[in-house]
Amino acid sequence: MSKTKLLALILAAAALLALPFTVSGAWMDIANQILLASIGALALMLLTGFAGQISLGHAGLLAAGAFTAGILSRELGAPFWVGIPAAGLTGALLGVIFGLPSLRLRGIYLAVSTLALHFLVVYLGGEYETRRGFSTGILIDPPMVFGIELWDPFAWYPVLLVGAILTYALSRNLLKSRTGRAWAAIHDTEPVAAALGINVARTKLWAFVITSAITAMAGALFAYYRGFVSIEAFSLFVTIQYVAMIIIGGMGSLTGAVLGAAFVTLLPHLIEGATRYLPTGGAISGSVFAMNYAAFGLIMIAFLVFEPGGLMGIARRLKGRG
Repeated sequence: MSKTKLLALILAAAALLALPFTVSGAWMDIANQILLASIGALALMLLTGFAGQISLGHAGLLAAGAFTAGILSRELGAPFWVGIPAAGLTGALLGVIFGLPSLRLRGIYLAVSTLALHFLVVYLGGEYETRRGFSTGILIDPPMVFGIELWDPFAWYPVLLVGAILTYALSRNLLKSRTGRAWAAIHDTEPVAAALGINVARTKLWAFVITSAITAMAGALFAYYRGFVSIEAFSLFVTIQYVAMIIIGGMGSLTGAVLGAAFVTLLPHLIEGATRYLPTGGAISGSVFAMNYAAFGLIMIAFLVFEPGGLMGIARRLKGRG
């Protein structure tokens, strides 16, 4: 590791450790949202950016993990340490079921098949809420970790930070492993990968299983963090947001996934803050939601057209000039 990278790593670690002592509760909540989004974005980056498999079922996997944790907590009183791995197992099972079409389908056909996952989970989650009478969602008691009750953003921050760091480290190690090299091979050219002796079917299926498990655990963490689960929180727009994270961050980069997660999470708050300083800020305050959608779409198009390499592409170009 070069001295520049080492210095950047030390500064980043210092900033992350100092953050709880320098920001308000509202900004701490936003930081936690970024950490949660980073875990899900890293999983999608592994699947799409490295393994080359398209998925539009990301919100469904998040919902599956969240409902697994919520149901276990509400119906069985299962603790946090049971809910998270159980959500991972649920995600892995769904990864097997909806990864099987990837063995025969590609491109837009594969994307549509994974979209079925979203609608299936949304339907099942909605049915559960209706039949159990949870019209406002499933309430989850604050979990206990090492004897500490996680009830506010400051208590949650170290847990989510460790979760995001572990996910990044796991993803990085996966990419360096035989599995990661096989993903890279089938991402480039499947026939060549098969000629090299790679079991293409098994490799693609593993990509879905591993990333689905990580995504479902991210959904479970989201449920515990918010203290409730509602199917309303997992619309198709959530999937689009995660796709935007890996595009804006830079396809094929784990750091890009984290940067994209931060960018997409911060964007609505930045737009809302900016409207307060406009001369007609009060008059357009009711249109902030629509402005967020419009800005989100325009930024996605701008990156796709003018900077396909995303934020990491910009960083590489600036580094080259320096």
